Amino acid sequence: MFRANYHNQYYAAFGDKNESVGLAKKLWLSSLGDFAPRIILLAAEKIIADNDYLPTLHKMLNACRAVGMPDGLPSPRKAYLEACNMPSPKAAQKWSHPAVYAAGRDCGWHFLANTVESKAFPQFAETYQQFCARVIAGEVFTVEPPAALPETSMKRASKEQALSELDNLKQLLK
Repeated sequence: MFRANYHNQYYAAFGDKNESVGLAKKLWLSSLGDFAPRIILLAAEKIIADNDYLPTLHKMLNACRAVGMPDGLPSPRKAYLEACNMPSPKAAQKWSHPAVYAAGRDCGWHFLANTVESKAFPQFAETYQQFCARVIAGEVFTVEPPAALPETSMKRASKEQALSELDNLKQLLK
């Protein structure tokens, strides 16, 4: 498929030597082995439609992940922005997919909020891809709502109790 569509580039990269083509095929086969043949074909068609140049293995892997992504799972970039911009409490919010919440939780909300994107996004994307792979494998994730806070007593403390607590606090400062 790539030889027919990227004829000159293909032969510039591999020549007519079967040895280099065989090595490339082994590498691609071992790297793309986790994807179904249908996903690989769809990814190859997408790359051919969108790119003027022979793809690298990295581009092919990314295309397979994008094509094989189940409905409802946003791209890593969109998931990162969602995780960073969602207000607290995080578990009480409506997420596009529970995998986005899980990736944000595992990366750490504080880390995402306080680290520059150039450092935070790669770590989030890697974690998110792991959750996406688990979703593709059939695992179901849910976001557990936060536990309700216990009812507080509106009963005021007596003057003696308040003074006792104040004395305890003073002792801590000595």
